[in-house]
Amino acid sequence: MPAAPPSKTARALVGWRRVVLWPFVSLLKAWASTLRLDLSPEDIRNRNYEDEAVVVVVWHNRLFVVAEMFRRFGRVRPFYSLVSASKDGAWLNAFLESLGMRTVRGSSSRLGREAAAALVEVVKAGYHVGITPDGPRGPCYDFKPGALIVARRAHAPVLLIGGEFGSAWRLGTWDRFYVPLPFSRVRVHCEMIAADQLADRDAAAARIRGRMLAINPDP
Repeated sequence: MPAAPPSKTARALVGWRRVVLWPFVSLLKAWASTLRLDLSPEDIRNRNYEDEAVVVVVWHNRLFVVAEMFRRFGRVRPFYSLVSASKDGAWLNAFLESLGMRTVRGSSSRLGREAAAALVEVVKAGYHVGITPDGPRGPCYDFKPGALIVARRAHAPVLLIGGEFGSAWRLGTWDRFYVPLPFSRVRVHCEMIAADQLADRDAAAARIRGRMLAINPDP
């Protein structure tokens, strides 16, 4: 199957920035590998769902844990993540690629026509895609409709990912990004919403946002 086309305007990480990234990535991998990820049997079943491609939804401030979950457990189907085409997104793009994920570059806040079409194409080709509905710049926990648009057009189920932290730092970024302390415990939630439950757009959007807030509680 062909790879998803990159955005023509996407910024790439080159030169010294790419060289600097690798020690940082190695440190993050070592850090994340110490985390104790707890999942219930139902969460594990949903995480391992491979009957069809799914649209994975995660809040921007939980990306650290989600990246580690997919790195640690892997998936049979290739996984694509939507990453901003901006200069800042180039760092995240290179980081995710180092974890074995593939990316589609575009704005998750506006989810422009090019990015939306590429994501729908990826799902229809049988690949999972991941979207942060409040990224790339917030507001935090603001559910923008991009993930729902892609899932409805591709007639794909939505996999909601949540994380509760036993002990974590919160950065001073717009999303108050969570960085769990080494060797701490993270309760991971994986909740599936079937494609036929997305028919009513407004009701589906309200339900997804409500469930995302419920499985991602802040202390």
